[in-house]
Parts: sequence; structure tokens; C-alpha cells
Amino acid sequence: MISKSTIDQVYETARLEEVIGDFVQLKKSGSNFKGLSPFSDERTPSFMVSPVKQIWKDFSSGKGGNVVAFLMEHEHFTYPEAIKYLAKKYNIEVEETERTDEQKEEANERESMYLVSEFAQAHFSGMLWDSELGKAIGLSYFKERGFGDETIKKFSLGYCLDQWDGFTTAALDKGYKLDYLQKTGLTIIKENVNNPNNPKKFDRFKGRVMFPIHSMSGRVLGFGGRILTIDKRAAKYLNSPESDIYHKSKVLYGIYFAKQAIAKEDNCYLVEGYTDVIQFYQKGIRNVVASSGTALTPEQIRLINRLTKNITVLFDGDAAGLRASLRGIDMILEQGMNVKVCTFPEGEDPDSFAKNNELEDVTEYLQRNSKDFIQFKASLLVEEAANDPIKRADTVRDIVNSISKIPDRIKMEIYIQECAQIMNISEAVLFNTLAQIGKKEVADANKKTKPKQKAFDVVKSETLPEKIDVQYELERKIIELLLLYGNELEKFEDLVLKENEEGDLILEPESLEAKVYEKIYLDLQEDEIELTNQHFKSIYYKLIEELNQKEDFAINTFMADLDQEIVAEISSILMEEEKYILHNWESKDIYPKDKKKGVAQLVSETILTLRCYLIKKRMETLQNSTEESIEDNSETLEEIMNYLQLNKLLNKKLNRVLS
Repeated sequence: MISKSTIDQVYETARLEEVIGDFVQLKKSGSNFKGLSPFSDERTPSFMVSPVKQIWKDFSSGKGGNVVAFLMEHEHFTYPEAIKYLAKKYNIEVEETERTDEQKEEANERESMYLVSEFAQAHFSGMLWDSELGKAIGLSYFKERGFGDETIKKFSLGYCLDQWDGFTTAALDKGYKLDYLQKTGLTIIKENVNNPNNPKKFDRFKGRVMFPIHSMSGRVLGFGGRILTIDKRAAKYLNSPESDIYHKSKVLYGIYFAKQAIAKEDNCYLVEGYTDVIQFYQKGIRNVVASSGTALTPEQIRLINRLTKNITVLFDGDAAGLRASLRGIDMILEQGMNVKVCTFPEGEDPDSFAKNNELEDVTEYLQRNSKDFIQFKASLLVEEAANDPIKRADTVRDIVNSISKIPDRIKMEIYIQECAQIMNISEAVLFNTLAQIGKKEVADANKKTKPKQKAFDVVKSETLPEKIDVQYELERKIIELLLLYGNELEKFEDLVLKENEEGDLILEPESLEAKVYEKIYLDLQEDEIELTNQHFKSIYYKLIEELNQKEDFAINTFMADLDQEIVAEISSILMEEEKYILHNWESKDIYPKDKKKGVAQLVSETILTLRCYLIKKRMETLQNSTEESIEDNSETLEEIMNYLQLNKLLNKKLNRVLS
């Protein structure tokens, strides 16, 4: 268990914008930051971060919360793991008691798989540095590749001894379950015909040097292992199989080490292999990642898209690799990103080129030889087409097809002009071809999505307008007012119900100075109103208690002790008002009214509206009871008339006309 003092220190020290900035490229937007959602595929930013309130809201997916909630949602951390991650980031010592066996048992499956992976990484690193075989075989290999001690330790490189079950036995001896060793793919289990109760256990990576694959936050998700012996039956590189924690199509090797440099340089170098990444990093070029042994996927591109709009794809120049790169380029363009391509001299790859040249030479080469994707694709395909007019026509169509993937119309037109110059063909022909491709794509999409409709079928609307829950909205507004302005001192115009000389009921105004939370609490107490929504009710009483006890109420520390479900609800309430910032109204000469200038009025109107709503509900209940009863209803009718008169007075105060 982590101590309360550690948790409090973490919340007080952690800066939400810094933590989220490690995963999403944030741009200033007024007093807030905005960026592309890390939870959905979008091209217009709808992800908002408030440094003042230390909360975030993703308007595309509806998710929101504080700094811990982000890590739990994005990195699938448990609460303790999120606290430990933040403590490590901000150099805070974690005070905790030893977990009992029962607590270890209660650890969920994903957490158990992470723990097994972390143990494996430590074990393989230990074998590399501490065992004689590890040093003689694994460490020697890395040294031959030109990796220094610091680099090897930075990337947590390791070695799995060439034994059938050396790692598995070590893990079992430490108390890790065979089930999780199998689920992470570290151990292979086969049926033992001679002894069914004792299956055969093998280390998947035996005799291989190990490359741990980290998530964006640095958690070990899986491994890549390279064999060092010549064995035609064994794959040169072997990756962890898909599991609950490792999905290779969604992971980029090196992203944990590169994320800050990618955002800073506003460019990402994309290479093919583990050693390419490590060699570049060691040379001093940090903004580099690899596609982790798979063909490039949309999920991997979106991972980069959160940090930068610019990708430079690096290839070693072999024909097969270049052909594969063309498919990846189209995919990158579809995500609205800018693509450059750089190839290395024949016989060189990013690893060897970085190893054999100084940093200045590598940097200069990349700058000089990084071509725009149009130039690269045209030069590659034109060379293949040579003097064959049919191949040349296919080449032009292929390039225009790539341009059609670009979502930005201005970029698309500029690329068409550039293609026309390179291929010596009129722009009009290229624009016509582009239009034909567009029409075909629309037609194909319609075929897939258009349902079959029978003749004379009446098309009915399936969706009805959603009914507004008035009480829910009003209770939500009360929580919002308490959160935003609870401790602010305001002048209110209170309403007192009195009889005038004619005996009629009137509402007489009285001035009152009070804090917002006091006014709300006393009004609800006076009318004996209780919030009906259980979440709001729970938040309400916690807020009143906190505001009553602390002069220096802070939303961030208040949320530290709440369940994450309630934290998400609070964040959603608080960030709702920030939604208009996404539309940049000021640029359109529209200036939304500052809510702070009318807090007292807003509080009074909210309470009055809730009173009116509850009076109306009470009248409906009384009216129904008179219709169902056969007894004398004179008292009930008199009560209804009194409520009716009160309702009329309250609505008059709210400047509302009753039908």
C-alpha cells in the first residue's frame, strides 16, 4: 500500500500538462492547452487540458479526469501504478508497506502480466551483465554492433541463456505463475504424453539477445529476440506473441525514448529495425522509432501524429524495401501528415550509416537527401517506367492516387502542380484523373453502406429527439457552481415569502452577503431538497464539507481522495464550459459572456428554477391523487392552488411567462 503522504505529494507536485505532453502534442489555447485525442481517430483537436484546474477532457470520446485518470485510461495503469509512475517522473520517494500474499493474489490479470514482463526484463539484463555466458555471447554481440555500456543499459538490452527452461524456472522460483508466463509468450507449454500433470515448459527466447519493447510510458509490453547462431529452422528475429498487454500493430519500438525529442524537433524518423533506432539514438539523433517488426499500421501512425505532423521514412535502398515503403507512405498521407523519404547509399542502412559517420555528417546527409514523397515516388517509378508509355501512364496514375489520399485540399492542389512539372503532363489531365478517383471512391463507399430499399418503402426516422432530464441538468449545474465558485463571496438578493395588506402572497427581496456554497447549502436545507442523482449527491456532501473546512479549496487536491468514476464526472462538468474555446469564437468577432461576472445571478436562478421544477412535480402528484380518489379533495385542491400561486411568483421573478 502507498502511504497517504506520498499520494498527496504526487498530486501537489505533478503537472498535468507536463505529463500529458509526454503522450500528446499540446498547443496553447487561451489559458488551456488543446491537442488531438489519444483515444480516437480525429484530425481536428478536441482534447482539452486545463493547467489551472489540473483536469482534462476529451470531447470526442467523452473521457476526462485528473492526471491519474489519464494514465489509468491511456496506459491502462492501476491506481498504484499511476502514482508510482508520477513519483518516478518527479523524483518523489514512494513510501509503501510490503504487499501481502493476499494482495498479490488480488492483482488483476493485466497487472500480473506487466509484473512478469518487468521481471523478465530485469532477468535478461542480469544475465547479460552478470553471467559468464551472457558477457561472452550477448554483451560481446552488442559491443560488436558498436553499442556502448550506457546505451545498452538505457534500452535495457539483455540475453536469454541457451537453456530449455532457465528463465521459466527462475520466474517460477520467484513466485510468478506459469499461466502468466504463458500468456505473455515468455514460456511455451506443450503437453507431456508421459506425464499429463507435468507439461513440458520451454523458454521462447532461449539463446537470443533481447530487446524489450516499451509502451509510451515506459512499461515493458513484450520482447524482440535475435538469434546469434546460424540455424535455418529458427527465425532470425522473434517477437512476443499478441497478448492482452502487447499488440504489435499499436506499438512503436523506441517511442518511450523518442517522444520528447519528436515533439521538440517536430519530426519523427521512421526506421525498420531495433538496431537502427539504438544506433541513431546513441549517435545523438533521438527522434527515431521503428515499426517493431511489422508493416506500418494506421494505429502506429496515429501514435506519431499525437507528437508531430512530420514523418521522415528512412530506408536502406533495396528494391523490396522501397516498394513496401510506398504502401506505408499512402497510409501516412491518409492521416493528414507530411511525409519525406530518405534512402541510404547502396550497401548501407540507418544502423551502419550512423555507426560509420559523425553526427554532423549524418544530420547533413538526412537534411540534404530527405525528399518530398512526390519527388521520391516520381523518381523511383519513372526510373522503372523508362521509355514505356503504358508504364509511364500507370506511374502517373499511381502518384495521383497517392495525392488523392491527402485530406487537405490546398496541399492536394500544390502536389498536383508539382507532379505535373516532374512528369511533364498538363495539370488539367491530372485534376481530371483526381476527380475520377474521387468519384470511384464515393461510389464504392456507397455500395458498401447503402442498404437495399424495396420499392414504395416508407423511410422512417429511427431516432427520436432525446428528452431532457431537467432535474439532472439542474443538479449538475449546482455541482458546477460549487466547484468553480464555492468559496467566492457574493451579494445575493434573497426572496422572502410574505403577505401584503390585501392578504396576497408576495416575494420580498432582501440583500444578503454570503459565500456561494453557504447560499446553496442554506437554500436547499430550507426547502428540504436532496439531490436525486447518487453521483451528484455524493459529490455535493463532500464539496460542502471541504469548502466549509478549507479556505484554500483546490480542485486538484479535492479530487485526490475521490473514486476515479467521480473524478471523471467532475472533470466532465468543469470542462463543459471550455468547449467553446475549441471553436475559437474570438477570431469570428464573437465574445462569449464571462460567467464570473454574474455568479450571484446564476446561483439564484439555478436554485429558483429547481424550486419551480419541484413545485410543478408536486402539483402533478397532487393532481393525480385527486383524480384517483373518490373522497373529499378540498384540502388537496387548496394545496395545489397555493403551489400554483407560489410557482407564478417564482416564474415572475425569473421573467418567465407561464402558459
